[in-house]
Amino acid sequence: MARSAKPAVAHAGIDTPADPGRDCPLCPRLVAFREEWRAREPGWFNAPVPSFRGDAPKLLVVGLAPGIRGANRTGRPFTGDYAGDLLYATMIDYGFARGTFQARPDDGLQLVDAAITNAVRCVPPENKPTPAEINTCRPFLVSTTASFDGLKAVLALGRIAHDSVVRAFGLVPSRVPFGHGAVHRLDGRPVLFDSYHCSRYNTNTGVLTTEMFRNVFAAIRAEIG
Repeated sequence: MARSAKPAVAHAGIDTPADPGRDCPLCPRLVAFREEWRAREPGWFNAPVPSFRGDAPKLLVVGLAPGIRGANRTGRPFTGDYAGDLLYATMIDYGFARGTFQARPDDGLQLVDAAITNAVRCVPPENKPTPAEINTCRPFLVSTTASFDGLKAVLALGRIAHDSVVRAFGLVPSRVPFGHGAVHRLDGRPVLFDSYHCSRYNTNTGVLTTEMFRNVFAAIRAEIG
C-alpha cells in the first residue's frame, strides 16, 4: 500500500485546535500546578506550550512535556534546559534549523521543514504526567499531526512520546514497540523514528550519547532527503 503524505489520525482530535489555550482547564492537577507557578514566577510563561513550527514541516519532533525551568519558563519547546542544547544543535547540523540557539525564545532560531511539540503541553509535577493527563492532551497531538499536509517523518523522544504518537495514529503501541533507533513504516502515515529522550539524565548516564542521537537524525535526513 502506498504511503500518503498526510497521517491517519484518531477521530477524537479532528475538532480540537492544534494548540490548547493559555488557560486550558482539562487537567485539574496540571492547572493547579500552573497556578502555583504563576504565583511564584509571574514573569514566566506558565501556560500550555504551543508547538514551535517552521514552514511546511516534513519532520515533527515529539517530546514528553515542558520542563519547569525550560519551556514552562520560556514558552518554546526545549528552550531553557539541557535537552534543548543537544536537540537544537543536532537539528542545526542536519539542516532542520538555522540560526544560533541561545536558549531563549527571541534568539532568532528558525526551524526548517520541521516542527517541535510535546505529548503533554503543560508542565507536570516532577516531570511525570499521569496516564489520564497524557490521554487528555492527545487530541492536540492528533490535530497537530493532521495540520501538516507534507509531514513525512515523526521523531518520538522516549517511550511515552512514542506511545502517544502511535495512539494518535489510531494504532496500538504493543504492535509498534519503542526502541532507540527503531524505524516504523506505517501504512498511510509518516515514518516513525524513535530515540531515547535527550535529557541530561540520559546523556550523563550514557543511555544516550551524542553519536547515538546524531545517527537517528542522519537516518531521518536520509528518509526525507
